[in-house]
Amino acid sequence: MKNIFLATIFAAGAIFTSCDMDMKPYGSLDDETAIQTVNDCYRFRNGLYSSMRGLTTGSYVYFSDIQMDQFQGTTANGNRLGIISQGEIYSSDGDITGYWSGLYSVINSANYIIEKMENLKATAELSASDLAALSRYDGEAHFVRAYCYYWLADHFCETYSAENAQAAAKGLPLVTVYHPTGDLTSYPGRSTQDETYKLIDDDLTAAYNALVEFEKTDNSNVAPNASYLSSYAVLALQARIALLKGDNETALAKAETVINSGIYPLTELADYKKLWADDEGTEVIFRPFMSATELGNSTGGTYLATNEDNADYIPTYDVLNMYGEGDVRFDAYFTIWELTDSKVQAYVFTKYPGNIDLRTTPSTPNYMNMSKPFRTSELYLIAAAAAATTNPTLANKYLNDLRSKRIEGYENGSYSGQNLINAIREERQKELIGEGFRMSDLRRWGLGFQRNPSHPENPQIESILVTTSSSVSYEAGDHRYVWPIPSDEIQTNPQMQGQQNPGY
Repeated sequence: MKNIFLATIFAAGAIFTSCDMDMKPYGSLDDETAIQTVNDCYRFRNGLYSSMRGLTTGSYVYFSDIQMDQFQGTTANGNRLGIISQGEIYSSDGDITGYWSGLYSVINSANYIIEKMENLKATAELSASDLAALSRYDGEAHFVRAYCYYWLADHFCETYSAENAQAAAKGLPLVTVYHPTGDLTSYPGRSTQDETYKLIDDDLTAAYNALVEFEKTDNSNVAPNASYLSSYAVLALQARIALLKGDNETALAKAETVINSGIYPLTELADYKKLWADDEGTEVIFRPFMSATELGNSTGGTYLATNEDNADYIPTYDVLNMYGEGDVRFDAYFTIWELTDSKVQAYVFTKYPGNIDLRTTPSTPNYMNMSKPFRTSELYLIAAAAAATTNPTLANKYLNDLRSKRIEGYENGSYSGQNLINAIREERQKELIGEGFRMSDLRRWGLGFQRNPSHPENPQIESILVTTSSSVSYEAGDHRYVWPIPSDEIQTNPQMQGQQNPGY
């Protein structure tokens, strides 16, 4: 009799040491008795939400950003994350291995509950309300599985392209059935990009249909700051993925559906800073539940020291210089600190200042904030980018609408051609900095970068930067824009021999 483990106590933010496909949901109940009732499904589904707290906070957000051009390590941090900041990416890296195995573990948990709910519907006498609940949980589980595969594809696969869409071994190993086994011959190899994204798209369609149906009788989660998934959260992820794939028509349609609903209006100028400090905002579509006893992972803690007087990573001067006069994001994201170790004054990144209600010790900041994985502002940027080449008037409208909620005294601008595309890209960088999009964006745009070590506002800052990473550069198309498949996975899974990403 196999022991299986319930996701109710699974912590997705943990770093795992094993990355084989023999991943079991986390907990302590036996496979034959784990899910017998709708209430069992409810508890297991709550475990998937706990996983989403981890997957949308901490290193799942900041790791790739530290790799890119916007932040520089200081000597105060002891070169923590220095390898990734220096651009030294290895298939044996424990963090990268952890993301891979952690996400596949959540996938297997989702597979498990999807299977068990189907069995329950087929074998038990259930009321209409029970069937409605199971349909909702099934939609949520499909969303979580889709989100995991999206995250894996966005980090471990090349940007989707028509020329690579059906090429062998450019996608992910796809696991859709709960079947833990030590039989290595049954492990899947890498799929095509088309196969990977078809699974994601199919899962999101299933999630959307289930949640729309549920919302006909209970639409309490169709509201800002919802702790549970809604059909609008599904639309937001669909829009993001469509843009990633270059499907501008779908990206625009999905984004506009959310925008035009009027349910999630952009945060007003006066409230923008509070959006990040208090984790409350009209534009937050989904906000996984957290409390001081049910935390995710600290995102701000990789940038700021616990004693509030040192910083491990600081923004580059180029980043600071992007924001013009009256841009409320500057004060929301950056604060001047005197760094204790060096007595040097520098701007530090305070987009994740820590919600005081999430402190475990009242007097000690832990830089814990509720995650905000889907915001209307991203959808304005998606809509603008998707319309830029076919409907520049509409693209300008979305760009101007967003800027008017971020810049005091803003007057509408008008761009065309490459200038419009560049303006949207710059706005995306200013709005979404530190939210885990930068690597994906630069790869998708086919751009390289040069990290600038100069700080003309205070040249003393240059003396406290980690020299091996302060001026890192990537050329366009650099293989490090795609992470390597973990070496343990390649070695363990015979179907993945010869399927490593280029450059590793």
